[in-house]
Amino acid sequence: MTGDRIIGVGVVLTAPDGRILLGERRKAGESPTWCLPGGAVEAGETFEVAAVRELGEETGVRDAGPARVVAVVVDHPGGAVRVTAAVTMTLGATVPAVTEPQVFRAWRWFAREDLPSPLFPATAHVLAASAGGPSTPDAVGYYPVADAHR
Repeated sequence: MTGDRIIGVGVVLTAPDGRILLGERRKAGESPTWCLPGGAVEAGETFEVAAVRELGEETGVRDAGPARVVAVVVDHPGGAVRVTAAVTMTLGATVPAVTEPQVFRAWRWFAREDLPSPLFPATAHVLAASAGGPSTPDAVGYYPVADAHR
């Protein structure tokens, strides 16, 4: 067990037609996967602030609709404890762009019923949790936020 603790966000950015933004993740040392925008929460940030920052850093989108935490996922990758907030936002006028080519090859839109594979593990957890679905096999728990659908 590594004892590491990771607190992060996964941004479920939705287009007006309901499709979700996923990035083709091609990070050195990792197998290629599809991933939501997101990352670690920095000191002094809320989940919402981290989601807005990460979305802007990774896609250039800085005008998305309000950030809302809809669920929290706990899992244990490689013995670490990871807590990831599922944060929903709606697309503004900015078209997503690849701003971190060392991590992402492209950003694409997908219908929830037609997601690509393989999904980055935290992305799979966040998408399942944000849709209110059952947990994925390696997730420890999903915790829906009580006022998520207001």
